[in-house]
Amino acid sequence: MGDTLEFNEIYQEVKGSWNDGRLRFSKQNVVYKNNKTGKVDSIPAGELNLAQWRRVCLGHGIKLGTSTGHIYKYDGFRDTDLEKISEFFKANYKVELAEKDMCVKGWNWGTAKFSGPLLSFDVNDNTAFEIPLSNVSQCATGKNEVTLEFHQNDDTEVSLMEVRFYVPPSQSDERQDPVEAFAQSVLSKADVIQATGDAVCIFKELQCLTPRGRYDIRIYPTFLHLHGKTFDYKIPYTTVLRLFLLPHKDQRQMFFVISLDPPIKQGQTRYHFLILLFSKEEDISLTLNMSEDDVERRFEGKLSKNMSGSLYEMVSRVMKALVNRKITVPGNFQGHSGAQCITCSYKASSGLLYPLERGFIYVHKPPVHLRFEEISCVNFARGTTTTRSFDFEIETKQGNQYTFSSIEREEYGKLFDFVNAKKLNIKNRGFKEKKGMKGNIDEYSDSDEDQHDAYLERMKAEGKIREEGNDSDDSGGESDESFNPGEEDDDIAEEYDSNASASESSDEGDDSDDEAAKKKKPKKAKVVKEKKERKPRKEKKQKDSGGPKRPMSAYMLWLNSSRERIKSENPGISITEISKKAGEMWRQLGKEEKEEWETKAGEAKRQYDKLKKEYAESGGGGSTSKKESKKSGGKKKEEKKRKSAGGDKDRERGGGNDSFKSKEFIETSEESSSDSDHKSKSKRKKESEEEEEEAASTPASSEEESD
Repeated sequence: MGDTLEFNEIYQEVKGSWNDGRLRFSKQNVVYKNNKTGKVDSIPAGELNLAQWRRVCLGHGIKLGTSTGHIYKYDGFRDTDLEKISEFFKANYKVELAEKDMCVKGWNWGTAKFSGPLLSFDVNDNTAFEIPLSNVSQCATGKNEVTLEFHQNDDTEVSLMEVRFYVPPSQSDERQDPVEAFAQSVLSKADVIQATGDAVCIFKELQCLTPRGRYDIRIYPTFLHLHGKTFDYKIPYTTVLRLFLLPHKDQRQMFFVISLDPPIKQGQTRYHFLILLFSKEEDISLTLNMSEDDVERRFEGKLSKNMSGSLYEMVSRVMKALVNRKITVPGNFQGHSGAQCITCSYKASSGLLYPLERGFIYVHKPPVHLRFEEISCVNFARGTTTTRSFDFEIETKQGNQYTFSSIEREEYGKLFDFVNAKKLNIKNRGFKEKKGMKGNIDEYSDSDEDQHDAYLERMKAEGKIREEGNDSDDSGGESDESFNPGEEDDDIAEEYDSNASASESSDEGDDSDDEAAKKKKPKKAKVVKEKKERKPRKEKKQKDSGGPKRPMSAYMLWLNSSRERIKSENPGISITEISKKAGEMWRQLGKEEKEEWETKAGEAKRQYDKLKKEYAESGGGGSTSKKESKKSGGKKKEEKKRKSAGGDKDRERGGGNDSFKSKEFIETSEESSSDSDHKSKSKRKKESEEEEEEAASTPASSEEESD
């Protein structure tokens, strides 16, 4: 038989719940490591005095007892493990592994027995259940009842909070009440903290970030007492997991972080971390409330009766000596700004991320501590709001994901080197290793995702141009129907000038209408000018529509062939999610697979160039120029017609007040209007003939130029 026995997937009972981990039996001790918290329990072999093999919920379990009164329960063994464990215990621990049966009748009456730190409820000499008295937070008595309240277990969805025992009155001993005797037996071993005796030292008005406020910290030999204006907390040193001393980025303050399990409670809120903030410039002189001999005997030179120095040094030094745990500080990591932390945001709050030698810790709201052992992979992601920052994602083996966002781009190289040196699994490592570590920041921005984004931006730009073209056509049509363009101002003004008396005698309402119309005219003219500037873009679209279609990129060819496969593998996926999923799959493709699609894209490009050349040689663009010239000539004709129609309407509007004009004035105005109509008709006729000649000559000239 070997020197050790190791078992994986063994569960330890903690406050009524089972936590998985690894158990190892060696000649010197029994060691159990919790997979979730990383906490290690070590039992010296010399202290073992009880070992029982029992049939329990998950199979077979072992109950171990020590001479100090502690009880440990482990579950998850197989029936075949009994023989080798029993032999190992006899050979190395000199303890016999006894088999013990449990009562499964379900009766709720029996005998309560107090054996050390356990309250055992037996039915017919077989144990039905056991209650560790260290889990009891309060004990209350009634007439014939005793109520036990327990510390809440935050790692479970449902916790046992209360148990009531009915204690019948005893007739044999009338001097002692059985209820009080039962309660005293519970309280003698229960974890009910009472501030008895004097505090070792007191720190006044310390700034606490979680829970928020200023608290007086009283240091007792076995627990820590936080006294605030509203709340008080009593923290046993046994619940302290780790201590951290972290420098603030401004180099003027210090964080002192105390990790707690179980956490302290404030209503429904749980605080797994106690965070204190100190100023480096604040000093203190401390005197311990103990004699020098007691200090030397208990702390073995770690503390002295009279001490002085920075406040954060005194607090951390006292806590380290009383809790008997090491203080974790940042390692060799140094960011772009020279600090040992990185400014980032987690959820809705901004804070600091500290890369440690064995994990990451984020302070302060909410505090997060992630050990390298529980990290499955990390990922460097693009920032959602701006390209000047990136996100750092951490995924744990339990499936939880933590995203630290808004990290400055300059911190990328330092953080990537740190993660790579710690040999953590980087999710998007591929393209960075191909391009090398030199110029990581620029290469990070030129990833495949950038190329994909550039293509999307180009498609969006083309769609925007198309929409603007449609809007300009619609706006031009509306302006033609609603009012005449600005070129007709001169003609209308001439007609009004020829009838000066009519303009003077016209109604004020007509003048106001004319002024409003003139105000609108410059705006319509601007629309026409913008339309003329966009003509080259329309020509490109008309030529492309008649010519060969542009070839697709390698990514689009791959996407068209893989779209149905992605839909079948992800039923119910939306269009946007398909694009996102496809982008991720494209980035993960190997170099050889991408070369296949790039070759196809190159062939399509060469074919497109060939067809485009043939299309240009065949004079495919001439027809479009003819159509455009005809359209332009037709538009000019329509504009002239609208001018004449607008002039007729204005003349009708100007001559509408017949009741205020004499007969002679009406006759003269009709003659003048008929003369002006005749002149304008002849003028428009000449202009239309000239335009027809120009339109007829335009196609011929364009054809000669193309030839």
